[in-house]
This record gives sequence, structure tokens and C-alpha cells, in this order.
Amino acid sequence: MFAEERQEVILAKLKSLGRVFAKELAQEFEVSIDTIRRDLTTMEQKGLIKRTHGGAVPLSKVRRFPIDDRIRYSEGTEHQNAVAKLATSFIEPGDTVFIGGASIHYVLLKYLPVDWNYTVITNSLVIADKLQHQRNIETYIVCGKVKSEEGIVDPLATEFMRTLRLDTAFLTGGGISAKHGLSSSTPEGAIFQRTVAEVSRQTVCLANFDKVGTEFFAKTIDLKGLDILITDWEAPHEEIERIEELGVKVLIAQENYL
Repeated sequence: MFAEERQEVILAKLKSLGRVFAKELAQEFEVSIDTIRRDLTTMEQKGLIKRTHGGAVPLSKVRRFPIDDRIRYSEGTEHQNAVAKLATSFIEPGDTVFIGGASIHYVLLKYLPVDWNYTVITNSLVIADKLQHQRNIETYIVCGKVKSEEGIVDPLATEFMRTLRLDTAFLTGGGISAKHGLSSSTPEGAIFQRTVAEVSRQTVCLANFDKVGTEFFAKTIDLKGLDILITDWEAPHEEIERIEELGVKVLIAQENYL
């Protein structure tokens, strides 16, 4: 099989499976793993796929449309859980923190500290509902028009955020890259998160491996507006190095962190 034919098969597998592993592809095609890595590198250079540490995932569109709530509000992947658990180590007694309504924010809830008091600001009805019975957490919900896709992100919500001051904001988005910074699916969501970053003493971005090196439709903030990036063990090393060179502290949640 020629390289071009093999790459076509790999692309078809990605579309149907959502992810491929270099080791498994090498066994299937009966070629060396270095050959598969060259295939994946070529495909990434052509803008067809996104490389990961152990294989590849489909290239994201610049916009991601709403996902089913059963997926958004679920137990999360092993990568999300590792990132979320590490993130909660940045919550200290008496803090005021922002937690949005993304799927990784929902995963974050099960690792929140329970031994001291602190305050959570959220723009998500689901997150607020989950936190209302936590005795050690004082919860405030942002006011504005309810929008299930990204939580409450309209101009009223943005203006409300401008009146606050936060210790730490846990931000996320569709992608983060050295070139484009943190980005989101919609301008409204990007503007809201930008405002959250502006009123926060510390900004922490939660981004699993498939978001690192990805650029989405609307830019949220430059990397100079970000203090810490928490990602996982499969994030592309080259992109991590470029992000670190721009002054962002990068923490890698390990596979055995849970």
C-alpha cells in the first residue's frame, strides 16, 4: 500500500472512530511505527488531522456547536478528570473563584475542597444548582439572559462581571495556541470570558490535549493574559514549549494523577 492510500484509510478511521493510535495502525498496516508517525506528520502538515502524543484526533472546526447535555454533564474523560483534580489545588480558604459551565467545569465539581469556606461565581444554572447545597461554598450566579450553550454570556452578564473582583478564574474554551491565545466558539462567549479574566487576580486555563494547538472562531485573550495552563500528558510537546516561551506556566496532569 502506498503512503497516500494508507493516509486515506487513516483519515477514514479517524472520522468513524474519533481517534487513532500509532501503535495500533502500525500493527494493522504491518509497517514500522516510524512510518505511521511520518504519515501522521504529513497529514497534520496538510491540515487534515491533529497529532497527539500517541496518535491523532480529527482536526477541530473553528466552531463547535452545542453538545448533548448527557455528554456535557457527565463523569468526564480520564484526561478531564486529571486536569480538573489538579486545578482544584489552586483554591485556597476564603477565595472567590469563577467556574463556568463547560464540561470540564462540571467535572471540576467533584474535586472541590470541602474542608474550608470559599465563594464561587458561575454563569451556569447547572453548576449553581449542583453547588447550592454545599455548606462550605457561597455561590453567586451571574445575571443575564439564560443561554444553555455557553451559560449566561450576554451584555448584562458581562457588565455584571465588571463590578466584581475575583481571586482565581478557571477559564476554558475551544482551543489554546501560542499564536492565537485562548479562543472560543462564539464572540459572546469570548467577550464574557475576557471580562472574567480582566477582573481576576489569577487566570487558570483548563485545556485537555485536544484543545492545545487548536484555534477557534473567536479570540478570548492573548497568552499574556493567562497565568497558568493545566493540560494533560498527551498534549503536543512542541506547542507546550511555544506557550511556555510566552511566559505561561504549564502544568501537566499525569495519567496516574487520579
